[in-house]
Amino acid sequence: MVEETPWQQVLRYENRANPYPFYNELRKTPVARQPDGTYVVSTYREIVTLLHDPRVSSDITKRPGAAPAAAEQGTETITEVILEPNIITSDPPEHDRDRGLMTPHFFGPPHSPHQISDLEPEIRRIVADLLDNLQGKTRIDVVDEFAYPLPVTVICKVLGVPLEDEPRFHAWIQTALESFDLGPEFASAEIQRQVEGGRRAVQEFGQYIAGLLDQYAKQPGPGMLSAMVHHDGPEGRMSQGALVSNAVLLLFAGHETTVNLIAHSVLTLLRHPDALEKLRRRPELIVPGVEELLRFESSVQFWHTRSALEDIEIAGTTIPKGAPIFLAYGSANRDPQRFDNPDELDLERPDNQHLGYSQGIHFCFGAPLARLEVQAAVGEFVRRVQNPRLVADPPPYRRNQIFRGPRHVLVDIDGISD
Repeated sequence: MVEETPWQQVLRYENRANPYPFYNELRKTPVARQPDGTYVVSTYREIVTLLHDPRVSSDITKRPGAAPAAAEQGTETITEVILEPNIITSDPPEHDRDRGLMTPHFFGPPHSPHQISDLEPEIRRIVADLLDNLQGKTRIDVVDEFAYPLPVTVICKVLGVPLEDEPRFHAWIQTALESFDLGPEFASAEIQRQVEGGRRAVQEFGQYIAGLLDQYAKQPGPGMLSAMVHHDGPEGRMSQGALVSNAVLLLFAGHETTVNLIAHSVLTLLRHPDALEKLRRRPELIVPGVEELLRFESSVQFWHTRSALEDIEIAGTTIPKGAPIFLAYGSANRDPQRFDNPDELDLERPDNQHLGYSQGIHFCFGAPLARLEVQAAVGEFVRRVQNPRLVADPPPYRRNQIFRGPRHVLVDIDGISD
């Protein structure tokens, strides 16, 4: 039997709760070729270098033979769907054009530069209501009752997606995520059974978004999706395919990664009672604290659509033209060559330029909103939840390897203060 590489061990579901020992092994070879021809980059310096290298493409269709192979194997993710690449899976000039068309409706410039910050009162109201609804309980699920409802409510408001449709698109997203697997277990009968359901879910989700965009084309409404449909940039409007794929991305990524970050933040603080107490005493640490929590438990563990447009020499290795490149953010954020004592939680960590939101032209589009949501949610959880204790550690994890997060975080509490 051939021994598995550290990267293959990272991808195993049984190691989802703690991939870090395998990342430690993986970093011994900063750029490691895998048996399938993928090159996994695991160290901070090398990942940052590649994130700013124009010879690295984010468009999966530029990888020789990759698009047909992915379709045959069922390894499409929800961020690669429908008609055209989105802003994560495209290169300039298409990326720059579409991101430029989207940015004014999310960040507001030049007419309403405070569009995101103006959401803070609404975000804090939602957080307060969620905690109020937990009063009288002695056991809560941080994921289902707190971490999930906040970002999904906010992103629906921002985009103009009816919140009453949440059960439908939540089911599609979860089915798609559970069907995706890049590890040794992909060939198992269980995963193979899920793959076809995942494909159907992705298509149904895309059809739902396309229908919503059609409604806004006929009758404009509130929110970013309607604004995108009717926006004319210097090069005209976004194509229908790009509208659908980017709207899918915004709705999915606009809450899924934030759910994982809130859940992991609570989980991490309960594992580190000294840090929890420090944050309770000094609530102003919530801003640098959230950055440290994101470094410590990266919501996006790696990204997998990049490839080399030509031969690239890096860290003593040649990545050949056309080769797939996986950038392991979760490993880079624990790289001891970049972060002192990386396996220790330090809410006041200096120079914390983590890769939790990536870097370069694909820096996370929704990072300002995510930061605001997590700061409000975790800060109020620490302030109001009395004597929280983990019921199970580690908690059960979701299957998806890229968007790593707990399925549930059960916590016993003594109450909710005002």
